[in-house]
Amino acid sequence: MTSSERERMQSGDWYRCVDPELDDLRAAARAAVHAHNTAHPGVRGALAPALGALFGRLGDNVMIEAPFHCAYGLNLFIGDRVYFNTGCVILDTARVTIGAGTMFGPSVHIYCADHHRDPVLRGQGLERALPVGIGSDVWVGGGAIILPGVTIGDGAIVGAGAVVTGDVAAGVTVAGNPARPR
Repeated sequence: MTSSERERMQSGDWYRCVDPELDDLRAAARAAVHAHNTAHPGVRGALAPALGALFGRLGDNVMIEAPFHCAYGLNLFIGDRVYFNTGCVILDTARVTIGAGTMFGPSVHIYCADHHRDPVLRGQGLERALPVGIGSDVWVGGGAIILPGVTIGDGAIVGAGAVVTGDVAAGVTVAGNPARPR
């Protein structure tokens, strides 16, 4: 039985990101992101309805400052009272789970795509999607980058500009490139 590129993406298998179904899903996300980013703040409120409708889960009292970008939206599962400062980017090719009370500084990036190491296969658009999990009451400082497959525990702090390449235990503060406990 042949599975679709979307099914392979969602299962963590290698898939080709250039695919009509995935192209359509990304186009829908771009339209919703555009509606959010261009709406007058007084009209948009905390989150444009078109953007919130994309998400796999959207908790109560979530605030997403513009501009914001996500690849699909449907893989975002966001808890209550989450705050995204301006310029955040989530490339949600896999599930991204964010716990309640978590806050993101400006220009935080979360990546799920892991591109193939073989340059020929990479050139053919072969990648896999690794989930990212961020616990409750986490603070991620401005400009931090969270790489594919990372889990960050409840109450952790990620310093501004950190590049998080591995898991962060609950309550731990990390900073630097690569991020290390402080």
